[in-house]
Amino acid sequence: MQSLLGFLKGLGAARVMAMIAVTVALLGFFAFVIMRVSQPQMTTLYTDLSVEDSSSIIKELERQAIPFEMRNDGAILMVPKDKVTRLRMKLAEGGLPKGGGVGYEIFDKSDALGTTSFVQNINHLRALEGELSRTIRAIDRVQAARVHLVLPERPLFSRETPEPSASIVLRVRGALEPQQVRAIRHLVASAVNGLKPQRVSIVDEGGQLLADGSATASSADGTAGDERRTAFEKRMRGEIEAIVSSVVGSGRARVQVTADFDYNKITQTSDKFDPEGRVLRSSQTREEQSQTSAADGQVTVNNELPGNQAPGGAGARDQSKKSEETNNYEISRVTKTEVTEAGRVNRLSVAVLVDGTYTKNEKGELVYAERPKEQLDRIAALVRSAIGFDQKRGDQIEVVNLKFAEAPQVEKLPEPAGLLGMFQFTKDDIMNMIQLGVMFVLGLVVVFMVIRPLVKRVLASDPSSEAPGLPALADGSVPQIGADGQPTGTSMIDIAQVQGQVHAQSVHRVGELAERNPNETAAIVRQWLAEPA
Repeated sequence: MQSLLGFLKGLGAARVMAMIAVTVALLGFFAFVIMRVSQPQMTTLYTDLSVEDSSSIIKELERQAIPFEMRNDGAILMVPKDKVTRLRMKLAEGGLPKGGGVGYEIFDKSDALGTTSFVQNINHLRALEGELSRTIRAIDRVQAARVHLVLPERPLFSRETPEPSASIVLRVRGALEPQQVRAIRHLVASAVNGLKPQRVSIVDEGGQLLADGSATASSADGTAGDERRTAFEKRMRGEIEAIVSSVVGSGRARVQVTADFDYNKITQTSDKFDPEGRVLRSSQTREEQSQTSAADGQVTVNNELPGNQAPGGAGARDQSKKSEETNNYEISRVTKTEVTEAGRVNRLSVAVLVDGTYTKNEKGELVYAERPKEQLDRIAALVRSAIGFDQKRGDQIEVVNLKFAEAPQVEKLPEPAGLLGMFQFTKDDIMNMIQLGVMFVLGLVVVFMVIRPLVKRVLASDPSSEAPGLPALADGSVPQIGADGQPTGTSMIDIAQVQGQVHAQSVHRVGELAERNPNETAAIVRQWLAEPA
């Protein structure tokens, strides 16, 4: 301990404090490097979490002692990358995340014994709205959904039942297709008893009305005529672009379709009679016969008695006979009712613009060339077959070859496969490699610029390493001693050089003192001269 204290005293307070500061800095630096390297790579577990779901998931992570990070006020949770898949399955088993709404699990914790019917109805409405919100969020492009249901009760002594209605607010990524909007309306209408799709209103987060809840039943599925026409034109355009692009290349064709729709609903009823198709329905025959005789035109009681013969011979007699026949026939009759729904296509107009061909010349430049007329005719024939061309309807098709303003893009190099494909790093891998590289360089700088000079200085000032009675050389080394206890030849030359340097420094210092203090120097010289030899 005494030697250690002596060594520290020989270093001085400034050197000791510098060594302590450097040691603490090095320990902190290497601790940071070790913790940063040993820290697992974090990745996203869930995004856009509600406060309820975030708190529930954090409790589960703390219970499992899994490190996590919160971002965006708890809406985003980060966990180690190697545990994210297992955690998602484990949380899904427990019903997390729930989606920020209350579902049918509200009845799991309620006390049904002391609950009134009013509270039960409210809980049922909340549960139904929550379950519908979760189902709608499962649709692609839908980030969040909020459902409001209005289920009116039938008043007493009322014959008419009020119709239920629903309103939905969506937060979406991008824009929803008309088919998706109709799917959401039918989904909600099918889940609520008595609800019609026409009574469902849908609004996005920007306040744009996606579906009108007051649509009449006359419109097919509550869809306006413009939406039907737009959807039809989009579908036809996609089919034509797909078949034309397979011939001229992807992105080298432009298609525009215009459809003329007739939105008038027509109902026709016609009756047709067939005179040849007669069927006997009923037949009635009637015959009448009468006979009368006259006696001189006298009417007496004797003449009218039965069996009485007129005296004097037979008189004149009148006879009459009548026959009547009535036949009833059924004539064949055909009643035909035709209902033509709205939305008939009256005419189609298709315009197809295709680009030409490009070839490279000797200089490597792209040279444009028009497509032959035969190829354009074949493309027109394909388009006519794709749209169901009807000349009587007045359909028109135009296929034109023009040069596009944008030149074709240069083909990208194929992605390396095999051994080279194994070295395709992601952005996270590159960032981790950069961090490790920076830490490694900083470590080397600290070792060579701080630790090495400090250790060298400490070793150079160690008195125990110097030989007794011999001065240290200029580079801090000790002269070599031979077997006889005397310095070797090379060491003697080095010692002489060191002593000469010491004497030169002493003479120089004495000269400086003499120049500064000439009087004291003269007195000392006189004293030396007065002393006996």
